[in-house]
Amino acid sequence: MKLRLPGRRPASDTTPDAAAVTPHGSTAVGTTGKGRPTPRRNQAQGRRTGPVPPPPTTRKEAYKRMREQQAAGRGTTRAAAARGDDSALPARDRGPVRRLVRDVVDARRNAGSFFLAVAALVLVGYFIPVPAVQSYTVFVWFAFFLVIIGDSFLLGRKIKAKVQERFPNTDQKMRSLVWYGISRATMIRRWRFPKPQVPLGAEV
Repeated sequence: MKLRLPGRRPASDTTPDAAAVTPHGSTAVGTTGKGRPTPRRNQAQGRRTGPVPPPPTTRKEAYKRMREQQAAGRGTTRAAAARGDDSALPARDRGPVRRLVRDVVDARRNAGSFFLAVAALVLVGYFIPVPAVQSYTVFVWFAFFLVIIGDSFLLGRKIKAKVQERFPNTDQKMRSLVWYGISRATMIRRWRFPKPQVPLGAEV
């Protein structure tokens, strides 16, 4: 029987655990259950994100990097808005009701979308020094203006019917929604923003 002195541990307690001894006879400190040291936070982040760019050395370089980051952020936001993502749209275009109005406009051929083309032809006709051509140009412009009024009236009725059918309890003013749709209808389809999400002739 061995005597134990106060404050002393037996030799068996001071022997390192066999699981913590490396093949070279040294004791592994701070190892995890995977058998390797736990990586530091900055080391783990460095492996995930790649080499960290050096900090800017001048104020001009710092401003340049800041502008590049802002430009990248704006590009991402504009792309999301073009897709019709509500989180990136301005308040004027946000919400399912406005989305429905855009779909109603984009699913039909609108006379207003030819406004710029007809206006350009009328402007050219005014500069032709032939009285007959100028008179014909005025007639075309007046007739087209009447067509736009009639088509806008039909578009407004369709917008009202669709909104009342899908969102009968909406708190948005119908006059504002109709004007929103008519103003979009006067743009060329490829220039509309947000971009059309439905093809021509689609059932909305």
